[in-house]
Amino acid sequence: MSKIQPTHFHTFQEDISQISLPNEFTFPFYYSPHPLSVLASNQVQKYLENQTDFEHNFGLNATQKGLVIGKMFGVLVVENAENEIGFLAAFSGKLADENLHSYFVPPVFDMLQKDGFFKQEEEIVNALNSDLEAIENSSAYLEAKSEVAKLEIEATEDISKQKKRIKTLKKERDHKRKEAKLSLNETEFQKFNLQLDEESRQEKILLKKMETYWRLTLKTVREKLTVFDNEILRIKQERKEKSAALQQRLFDKYTFLNANGNTKSVGEIFDNNPPAAAGECAAPKLLQYAYQHNLKPIAMAEFWWGASPKSEVRKHQQFYPSCRSKCEPILGHMLEGIQVAKNPIQEAVKTAPLEIIFEDEYMLAVNKPEEMLSVPGKTIKESVYTFIKERYPEATGPLIVHRLDMSTSGIMLLAKNESVYKNLQSQFIKRSIKKRYVALLNGKITQEKGIIELPLRVDLDNRPMQLVCYEHGKPAKTKFKVVSKTENQTRIHFFPITGRTHQLRVHSAHVNGLNCAIVGDDLYGTKANRLHLHAEEITFQHPVSREEITLIQKAPF
Repeated sequence: MSKIQPTHFHTFQEDISQISLPNEFTFPFYYSPHPLSVLASNQVQKYLENQTDFEHNFGLNATQKGLVIGKMFGVLVVENAENEIGFLAAFSGKLADENLHSYFVPPVFDMLQKDGFFKQEEEIVNALNSDLEAIENSSAYLEAKSEVAKLEIEATEDISKQKKRIKTLKKERDHKRKEAKLSLNETEFQKFNLQLDEESRQEKILLKKMETYWRLTLKTVREKLTVFDNEILRIKQERKEKSAALQQRLFDKYTFLNANGNTKSVGEIFDNNPPAAAGECAAPKLLQYAYQHNLKPIAMAEFWWGASPKSEVRKHQQFYPSCRSKCEPILGHMLEGIQVAKNPIQEAVKTAPLEIIFEDEYMLAVNKPEEMLSVPGKTIKESVYTFIKERYPEATGPLIVHRLDMSTSGIMLLAKNESVYKNLQSQFIKRSIKKRYVALLNGKITQEKGIIELPLRVDLDNRPMQLVCYEHGKPAKTKFKVVSKTENQTRIHFFPITGRTHQLRVHSAHVNGLNCAIVGDDLYGTKANRLHLHAEEITFQHPVSREEITLIQKAPF
């Protein structure tokens, strides 16, 4: 491993004297990278292309061996004590199975130190795992388990056979009693009946003896197995206690600074229940190092380097925001004392009156502009719902029949009473409503038409992003047809068969979909003036008149 430099402050290789510094620090969860962040990222990317400090397969070289693992990298533009502007660089997680690399800032806490407590305690836990594996795979344990299982089956079958025999003999005795009643006198019948009762009693005695025999036999073999089970239970309990203690020590070691000089542990931030790898992302590493070395944070950006994972949409060299579940609580603390830019999403929300394109006494259709919510959010109340509620305060609703993503524009149907709502909802559920979207893709695709089937689920670590997941995802199906192509873009019609969150955006951008993000997709592609996705046409049956209605609202792009 390369010797760690005393500082990870990098100077810009290009002249930056004409670039103005930002007035506010980057809002990490939605941003356009500052020019200094772009220059810093370019410099890091040149280093990654030419470095010989480590060997890691990013999936960019088809001949390179090893597991392909793309990585998120981050840059933090900083000002040092001499008022010089430079930058720091970091990676998320581990790189080439190491935490420490000379070009990048160190982790908040290095779990991989050979003489550190984590590695020592990890060896103890690993030894317990080995002991557990040795017992569970031992011939004596497996033979004891097999013997118990075999005898339990034999006991069950033996006892079951005797019970069936008792029932069969009882039917035979009942039949004999009926015949004897007709052919024997009273004294002979009583004697014969006592004989049958004795036969019944002996069969029941035999059943009890069999049950006792099997109970004692099974007890003996189970006691052998119990010795192993108790030892397995003891090891598991010890492992659980040591793992919990180790986790608590880790919580205490992962302590984060902020601009005010205050610290909080990951346990305090997440109420002793942090998600896995919390604090291992690039952003916390960068800010921690800056605070520790008296460097003033100026701007930040994160980019993906390498092949995309199979589940997520990640494009090589593309900028991405910090993750929500792990980084938002940590950065919420670490950015205290810094003037951070406001959330651009909230600033971009449109509140202008909606254009109504169809209306009668039962329902209406509106042309939702991009960057307007369908329903109120946690912090943003302006939406299609609130607008319609204000316009029709007496409407019994529910009013919103279906939703469009905030960034998607186009036709939305709304009901003025509950029966109309239920009727339209039923049409959506039965998929009898036909929808057509138009989109502009950032690139050219070879197929002229086809069907995309990629199951989707929410990214629990980074809502509202969606993942392709064949194990837990919900089926998502999209038909498409190319309308036209230019040198760098494709105009396309989408016909969604299902209606999953971000379905068209993921199906466009994912490597197993069209591998071509929608222009302006700030989640799965590259930010532009807007998301070029528009719900252009819808066909449905009127809930009351039963007339088939087709509404068209041409895309504004």
